[in-house]
Amino acid sequence: MEETQAALTPLITNDAVLFGILMAILAFVFVTSSQKQGPWATFYKYVPSLLLCYFIPSLLTSGPPILEGIIGSPVRPLINAEESKLYFVASRYLLPTSLVLLTLSIDLKGILRLGPKAIIMFFTGSLGIVIGGPIAILLVSIVSPETVGGQGPEAVWRGLSTIAGSWIGGGANQTAMKEVWDVSEGTFSAMVAVDVIVANIWMAVLLLGAGRSDDIDRAFKADNSAITALKKTMSGYQDSIAKIPNLTEIMTILAIGFGMTALGHLIGDIVAPWIGENYPWLTDFSLDSQFFWIIVITTTAGLVLSFTKARNLEGAGASRLGSAFLYVLVATIGMKMDITAIFSNFGLFAVGIIWMMVHAGLMLGVGRLIKAPFFFIAVGSQANVGGAASAPVVASAFHPSLATVGVLLAVLGYAVGTYGAYICAILMRAVAPV
Repeated sequence: MEETQAALTPLITNDAVLFGILMAILAFVFVTSSQKQGPWATFYKYVPSLLLCYFIPSLLTSGPPILEGIIGSPVRPLINAEESKLYFVASRYLLPTSLVLLTLSIDLKGILRLGPKAIIMFFTGSLGIVIGGPIAILLVSIVSPETVGGQGPEAVWRGLSTIAGSWIGGGANQTAMKEVWDVSEGTFSAMVAVDVIVANIWMAVLLLGAGRSDDIDRAFKADNSAITALKKTMSGYQDSIAKIPNLTEIMTILAIGFGMTALGHLIGDIVAPWIGENYPWLTDFSLDSQFFWIIVITTTAGLVLSFTKARNLEGAGASRLGSAFLYVLVATIGMKMDITAIFSNFGLFAVGIIWMMVHAGLMLGVGRLIKAPFFFIAVGSQANVGGAASAPVVASAFHPSLATVGVLLAVLGYAVGTYGAYICAILMRAVAPV
């Protein structure tokens, strides 16, 4: 027994070692993607560098099981992503700081000129999740009704309601659905795996699409002039004030970023539990979530600072530091994805994949109908499916200055997530086999 437990002990258990490996992966991707000639230049012509920053760390989790299947004997896993604290640190400290630094020099008027298509695509994404769940259950029940059946707390539709909460809103909405529908712990654990892996696969697809966004926009006959103008404005502003930063400026940038993050945590620690205790009905809007307040406060702080002299810190590299923090978050998200888990419960993953295909099909269909730029399709989708932790990642794949658009839409998802998931659950219950 002890030998079996020892064999299952991850090879890397020290977060400092794991963090060093992740940074080495990021450096490798950036160095190779910066080459203008040779095989790497050809490779990155088709594969976005951001996608690799997300995919390669996933091999730390999924690599050993693949090797075990090849050699036919147990292999110690490289890491146990669930035990690592790196994602928590990146999402709670580096992400909010990144949002402050990326919005510090934002052109708010330029964002407002992007028009209503971003909102249309966001709610299209929400609708795709609401109807995608029952459609997936109906289709899978034709082939394998036991996969989507079950009774009581073990009923699959109950578990799927937590995925709906996550894919429209976020973790708080997911937890709300778990409690509302009395989902068993075993069912919930399986749904978390489906949620994380299917959502991350879709995020990878969106990142691939970001690298081909101009081609997609031409195919959709979409007018992306407002987005292009905003990117040029931001790039021009950055070039006009760019300089070699001194240590004082770097420390000032870090102080502002982490200082606003501290403010977000401070307010979240006070406001979130107070709302939960005194106004429990606001839980439906995720206003009792500390993470919600951290994201709202830091994004607001960055927007406010963009109207002050702090905006000039962009010349010293504020957005570059923010982007670096964001890439660390990407790597930690990637390491949590075990792609081999798909094969341990393929039926449920089939439901999740069909569900996501309905969402994607509706997004692309409406996007083509209203001639929406792929940026709105990608960010509107990820603001639903990924929330505030990854929507800015997809948005920044188009340009760092656009990360704020992803954050603002993701915050909207927190507000509507519980309601959309509840409606989706009722529809899934109606079509689920008894």
